[in-house]
Amino acid sequence: MGDFQATSDRFLAWFTSVGGQFREDLLQIVDLRHRGAGRGIVATKDIPQETVLFTIPRHAILNVLTSELPKKLPSVFGSSVSTNPGDDDDDFDSGLDSWGALILVMLYEYLQGDASRWQPYFDVLPDQFDTPIFWSDSELKELQGTSLTPEKIGKQESDSMLRSKILPVVLQNPSVFYPPGATHLSGDGLLQLAHRMGSTIMAYAFDLENDDAPEEEDEDGWVEDREGQTMLGMVPMADTLNANAEFNAHVNHGEALEVAAIRSTVQAGTEILNYYGPLPTSELLRRYGYVTPEHQRYDIVEIPWTLVCKILQDHLHLSDDVWNQLQSQIDDDEVEDSFIIERDSGDPDSEGRLTETPVLREISSELDEQIKAFLKVLKKMNPGSIPDKRKRDDIRNAVVAKALHARLAQYPTTSQEDQALLARDDLAHRHRMAVQVRLGEKLLLQEAISLLPSQTQGLDSETGTQGASKKPRTGN
Repeated sequence: MGDFQATSDRFLAWFTSVGGQFREDLLQIVDLRHRGAGRGIVATKDIPQETVLFTIPRHAILNVLTSELPKKLPSVFGSSVSTNPGDDDDDFDSGLDSWGALILVMLYEYLQGDASRWQPYFDVLPDQFDTPIFWSDSELKELQGTSLTPEKIGKQESDSMLRSKILPVVLQNPSVFYPPGATHLSGDGLLQLAHRMGSTIMAYAFDLENDDAPEEEDEDGWVEDREGQTMLGMVPMADTLNANAEFNAHVNHGEALEVAAIRSTVQAGTEILNYYGPLPTSELLRRYGYVTPEHQRYDIVEIPWTLVCKILQDHLHLSDDVWNQLQSQIDDDEVEDSFIIERDSGDPDSEGRLTETPVLREISSELDEQIKAFLKVLKKMNPGSIPDKRKRDDIRNAVVAKALHARLAQYPTTSQEDQALLARDDLAHRHRMAVQVRLGEKLLLQEAISLLPSQTQGLDSETGTQGASKKPRTGN
């Protein structure tokens, strides 16, 4: 505890020394590790609305503009880097995007140790993460069936990028990345550190608008939206804030970044919370390594079209030849690969409160339309196969019902089993988060099933029959 507080104190002293302003009369950096939240910022007095809590000058932000690394390796941050310095034939395109560029900057500054001006900042950044990219195979099995597929977690893709784009730059330029006398990391050690820097960026970085963008699109400068940006940066103190779907503070962007209270009153003892957006629990876990009950309203379930196709083919008793002929009649560009089920959850109000009740209003109109399109093509191929529109509607409803039950059967446990797991005091932290993700998705699927016509709600997930005795997962 003493070391933790001393590190926080050094960071705060550094922050003010580089021009940051922090309302120590209103705020305190506190230890929230007992609830898995690391450091946080808590109000020590009642705080009126619009009070500026702290300010971060732009030069204190860590990115490719403020670090010395791009000046030392201009070719890397331009278009190419040499595998063998001096041998032009071995040049290759570094292909660095803003993500890779900031990982290199973070590696450089971290490896500089006390020589880096950001060393007190690195001291308060986490060195361990609960994002699924760091989970063991046994831990990842608990996410089976959820929206967090291996492809979305992206460990193999991340490994490949780091090995091909990042590690060669460090290994070929040791005199740049390591101070004299410093111990050089092995390839595996460097890869582990690069993953850590990448996860830090995922969890904490802000994005910088393109300087060449039209003025009306660039008036704020730093934003948290990950879409279409050209530069990432680490923002000290702003990333000390934890975040939730209900929040009480907002980051304002200008010549400097200001964090201000948005509640009419933020009461003493209340944690200051930022907002990451309406993220489903699965995405919150993927990006940031934690989950909250408030984000469950934004949960989603994906229904793969491949699953629907199998059910549609089986339901209509179509041979593979007929099914392939049917698919060939439809333009692939008009076929969606998956469909999202999500609630209408509403936006937080101006004070960051969630006031609307989330409601699932439909299963997926896009899925309905795609099934209709296939049935229309089938009717044209074989006019007598589907006699009228009512019959097509019955088929569509039955196929959607079977797809929902089949999707529910993909989870390794039932809802009752998950609820029993969550009631245990000895459940491991990562296991608990996985259970919360999959239970939230199951509850959404149950809501979707309740929207089905009454004659299709009870279809068995495997047989597709009404009131079947075999029920492998229908209790989920």
